[in-house]
Amino acid sequence: MIGKLTGLVDHVAADHAIIDVAGVGYLVACPTSTLSRLQTGAAVSLMIETRITDETIKLYGFVTADEREWFRLLQTVQNVGARVALSVLSSLSPRELERALALGDKALIGRAQGVGPKLALRIATELKDKVPAMMAKSGEAMPSIVTKPAGPEADALLALVKLGYSQGQAAEAVARAARELGEHSGADVLIRESLRAMGR
Repeated sequence: MIGKLTGLVDHVAADHAIIDVAGVGYLVACPTSTLSRLQTGAAVSLMIETRITDETIKLYGFVTADEREWFRLLQTVQNVGARVALSVLSSLSPRELERALALGDKALIGRAQGVGPKLALRIATELKDKVPAMMAKSGEAMPSIVTKPAGPEADALLALVKLGYSQGQAAEAVARAARELGEHSGADVLIRESLRAMGR
């Protein structure tokens, strides 16, 4: 199985790129977010998801491991295949997708080509509880958090900081959400309420 390709960009098309690795050209399907960063002749390193069927071997490439993880996770949703998963990642960055799922924003997910209202709702419903775990799974410099708050509040604070909010802004929003919703609220509920409050 191919997990990573490092070489030169030989060609960039609308939905794929050809990566030259030691004289062998690999055709790699990519979301537009990845393709937009590629320049012909430039060196590149892509995280690869390999899919093998009876008829073909297909390679899907991503600039970051986060994108590849979301590509995999999206396909756990019924009726979401590789093409739809690429479409979602072409429309939304991993951070935007995390925010959309945390908020249950099916309209934002539905902006992706090939994703109708019903499928957008299914994606939002089935993956909303996976957001904190996906953030924690990311190996990229997880922000440090003070020992307080703890439990769901700490998880919510970590998620908001990972989304790009400052520690102070996130802590204030989570504390306010916890006061309004009650101290026994789960992390996913706290994240949604905090994002709604900060988006007003």
